Amino acid sequence: MTLDVSRIRKDFPILDRTVRGDQPLIYLDSANTSQKPRQVIDAISDFYERHNANIHRATHQLSEEATEAYEGARIKAAGFIGAASESEVVFTKNISEAINLVAYSLGNASAGFPAPDRFKLGPGDEIVVTEMEHHSDLVPWQLLCQRTGATLRWFEVTPEGRLDLSTIDELINERTKLVALVHQSNVLGTVNPVRQIADRAHAHGALVLADAAQSVPHMPVNVQDLGADFVGFTGHKLCGPTGIGVLWGRRELLDEMPPFLGGGEMIETVWIDHSTFAQPPHKFEAGTMPIAEAAGLNAAIDYLSEIGLDAVHAHEQALLADALTQLKGIDGLRILGPDQPEDRGTAVSFEVDGVHPHDVSQVLDELGIAVRAGHHCAWPLHRKLGVQASTRASFYLYNTHEEVTALADGIRQAQKFFGVA
Repeated sequence: MTLDVSRIRKDFPILDRTVRGDQPLIYLDSANTSQKPRQVIDAISDFYERHNANIHRATHQLSEEATEAYEGARIKAAGFIGAASESEVVFTKNISEAINLVAYSLGNASAGFPAPDRFKLGPGDEIVVTEMEHHSDLVPWQLLCQRTGATLRWFEVTPEGRLDLSTIDELINERTKLVALVHQSNVLGTVNPVRQIADRAHAHGALVLADAAQSVPHMPVNVQDLGADFVGFTGHKLCGPTGIGVLWGRRELLDEMPPFLGGGEMIETVWIDHSTFAQPPHKFEAGTMPIAEAAGLNAAIDYLSEIGLDAVHAHEQALLADALTQLKGIDGLRILGPDQPEDRGTAVSFEVDGVHPHDVSQVLDELGIAVRAGHHCAWPLHRKLGVQASTRASFYLYNTHEEVTALADGIRQAQKFFGVA
C-alpha cells in the first residue's frame, strides 16, 4: 500500500505554517516528538468541552463518560501492541516514568516489600544494558544498582552502530536479574534483536525490558513476538499528546510487583497504619491520571491503525533509503550508525567536518528545516562513537522525498556558509 502523503499532510495543521519569515516548515524532528493530526486535537478538545470529569470516582454521567474514554484508550492500546489483556497496560506520563516504574518497583522489593525473589536485587546480582541506551533507560538502572548494590554491565556498540553480541554468553549469566535494551535507537536508528537477547535472558531466569519509544510509532510491534517482559512507549511520538505513556507488562509479573507510587485509586483498603492495593493495572496508577491525554492517545492509535503501520513503515523505509543515499553523497559528512536501511529506522544522526552540529542545525532552521542537535540524551553512545554531539534528522509518515532533498541541500549550504564545502 502506498501512502497518500499529500492527503495525510492535510490532517496536520502545523505543517501549513511558515517559520523564520516565510519559510515553509519542513519538520524533521519526529524522533523528538511527532506532530499531531486534527483528529487527535479534536478528540482532546471534545473531551474538555463535553466530557471533562474525574474517572472511577463518581456515579454521575460525566464521570462515567470520562471513565469510558480513559479505559477505552487502555483497551485500544492493548490491542495496538498485541497484549493478552488490557489489564497488562499501565498508563504513565511518558516512557521515562514507565521505565522508572519498573526500576523503583524492583527497588521496593529489594528494600523489603513482600515480593518474589526474582524482583529482589543485592550485591552479586547484575543488570545488563547497552551502550546505545537513551538516558531514560540507563539512569534508572544506575540508580537501582546504587540503591541495591547490584552491578551494571553492558553490551558494547560496534563501529557500524550495531550491538556487539559476541559477548552475550558472558554478559547474560546466572547473576543477571534484568536486561534492559532499546528496541530501536533514537540516535542510530538501529533495530536491535530483542527476541534473541530476551531468549538468552529468560534461559537464566532474568527479566527483560524493551524501550520501544522509537519503534511502536513506526512499525507493527507485537509484544508477544518481541519476547520481553516489559515494553514501554510514549504517546507524543506516535501522533498523540504529551503527558501519557504506556507500560506493558506480563500480567503475572504485574500481579506480584510492589507498587511504584502511593495515593488515591491504587489502593484496595486503607487503614491508618497499613494498606492493601488494587489489582493491576490500577495498582500502578496513583492519583488523577492523564484522562484527556488518554482520549488523545485513543484517537492517535485509531489514526495510525486506519492508515496502517505496514504502509507507514514502507513509506519511511523509502524515505530512509533516499536520505542515506543523498547524505552519503555529501563530502565531509559522516552518518552515525548503519548506512544501509536494513534493520534500521528513520532517525539519521550525522556529523559534518568543520561545522559544529548546533551550527548545522541553525543554518537548517533558517531554511525552515527543523532538526535536532546535541547528544540526544545518549551521551555514552556519542562518546563511544568519538563525537561530543551530532545533528539528527528523523522522518515520519507526513514527510516527503522533496523534504529529504531540501535537507541535503541545506547541509551543503551550511558547509558553504562555514567555508568547508
